[in-house]
Amino acid sequence: MIIKSAELETVCGITSKLPVNTLPEVAFAGKSNVGKSSLINALMNRKSLARTSQQPGKTQTINYYNINKEIYFVDLPGYGYAKVSKSEKEKWGKMIERYLNTSMMLKKVYLLVDIRHEPNANDKQMYEWIVASGYEPVIIATKLDKINRSQKDKHLKMLREGLRLKKGTLIIPFSAQTKQGREEIYEDIIATVNDEVSDDNTETTNKTDTND
Repeated sequence: MIIKSAELETVCGITSKLPVNTLPEVAFAGKSNVGKSSLINALMNRKSLARTSQQPGKTQTINYYNINKEIYFVDLPGYGYAKVSKSEKEKWGKMIERYLNTSMMLKKVYLLVDIRHEPNANDKQMYEWIVASGYEPVIIATKLDKINRSQKDKHLKMLREGLRLKKGTLIIPFSAQTKQGREEIYEDIIATVNDEVSDDNTETTNKTDTND
C-alpha cells in the first residue's frame, strides 16, 4: 500500500456529532499505551501525525485520518487508563460504542492487544463490544520486539485463549520499531477496500439489471 497523502480531517469529542463520510472506514481500538498511535503513524508513513505520548489515556477523541482520499483510518479513544475517573471511562466507552453502532462506512475493526500480557477485562469487553456490533475484528498483537522470537507462538496462543477468539480470527503480530507486520496489515486493509468496491459494483449491476 503506497501512502500518497495522509491528513487528520476530523476530530470528534464526547458530545460531537459523528461525520457522515462517503469513503470506507477502518477503525483501530485498544487500551491506553498499547501502541495505537505508533501503529497508525507506521501505517501512514508519518512520524507524528497521530500523537504519541508516554502518558497513557492521551487519545480522548475519535480521530479520522483521510488516507489517499480513498479510505479513513479511525483512531478510537484508548480505554482502561487507571487514573481516569469512572465517569470519564464510561463517557469514552459510550463514545466508542456509539461509533461502532452508528457508523455507516465502518468496514473493519482492528483491536490492538499487547503481545506480552494476558488480555485484561477491558480487552475482553472491547472484543465483545466489537463482535456484538456485528464485526469480526482482526487482532493486532503489538510490541512484538519486546519478546524473544521463540516466545511468539506461546504468546499468540495466550491472546487467542484469553480473548476466546472465534476459530479463524486473524492475529497479526506487529512491531512499531521494526515495522514487522505492517505489510500484512496493509494487505488486509486493501482486501477490505477491494471487497467494498466489488460489493458496490455488484449492487450497481443489480440495479441496472432491475431497471432493464
